[in-house]
Parts: sequence; structure tokens; C-alpha cells
Amino acid sequence: MFIQTEATPNPATMKFLPGRTVLETGTADFTDAAVAETQSPLAAKLFGVDGVEAVFFGNDFITVTKNEAKEWHVLKPSVLGAVMEHFTAGDSVMNESTEAQSVNTASEDDDEVVGQIKELIDTRVRPAVAMDGGDIVFESFDDGIVYLQMQGACAGCPSSTATLKMGIENMLKHYIPEIIEVRAVAL
Repeated sequence: MFIQTEATPNPATMKFLPGRTVLETGTADFTDAAVAETQSPLAAKLFGVDGVEAVFFGNDFITVTKNEAKEWHVLKPSVLGAVMEHFTAGDSVMNESTEAQSVNTASEDDDEVVGQIKELIDTRVRPAVAMDGGDIVFESFDDGIVYLQMQGACAGCPSSTATLKMGIENMLKHYIPEIIEVRAVAL
């Protein structure tokens, strides 16, 4: 098994590409080892590597965020070993009782503006941030303000504020005049 790695715009996060599907649908974001232990055998295994602070699963990638005390040249071989061991053993990524977070696609219950926001995020924003090993999930729209949750490599990334304001906010404002501002919400 050959696992590719890619740097992300967030220096604390690295993207691992195992060359196979990680999650069939949705995403999974783990920032707590205890939660990972109950929901994902792979995330639990990765949290067992000293220095791992967060794990994120996309369709065909895994992003791992390290703490400041560790360097990637030390941590990377252990993460690669854990991922390889997990997939070659044929273990499941998520526990059967746990589902990945569903994609925030527009639904019949959404008002027109929320539906437009979700559609733009799903078609224009999420594919771009997935290439960097992250995800952006719609949380809410209130009084002209769109609240988004940044996950994976996007969470804590030094350039995420610029991406949010200059990229996402400008694009959403262009298509939806009701939007005044876009803000990130903390986990």
C-alpha cells in the first residue's frame, strides 16, 4: 500500500491520501481522543500517536493536525504506519453505530436564501477546501450573517480568515445580496 502525503496551508496539518475511499459520504472531524475512541477505530489509532491533536476524514483523504511540540519529520512515519496498518488489516474507519457528518445540501425545509447559501458552499467552496485537506460546513444564517464551521486543515489555519473574508464572503455576497458578513464559529 502506498500512501501519499501533501502539505496543507496549515503548517500544523498534513493531508494523507491512502489511495482508497476513506468515507463513502460526508466527513468526520475529531478534535477529542475520547470521542474518537467511541466513534472511529482509525481516529482512535491516530490519536494513539504521540503529538496528534486532531483527525479529519474526507472521501479519499485523512488530515492529521499535530501539536506544536512535534515536528512532521518525526511524526509522519508513525502516522503513515498507523494508517497503513489499519487499512491492510481491513478494519472499518467508523464504528457501525456512528455515521459521518452529512453534507449540508439544500433541503425542502430551507428558506430560499439558506438553500442558495448551501448550494454555493457545496458546489464552489467545499471542493476547493477539500483539496487543501479541510471542509467548511454551513451552521446558520441570521440577520444577514452566515456562520460557517471550519474543519480539518481549515480549522486553525493561518490563512483561513483571509479565505473566509476575501474568498467565501465576497463570493456569497456577489450571488446573494442579503448577505452582510460571513463568520467562522468555533467547535
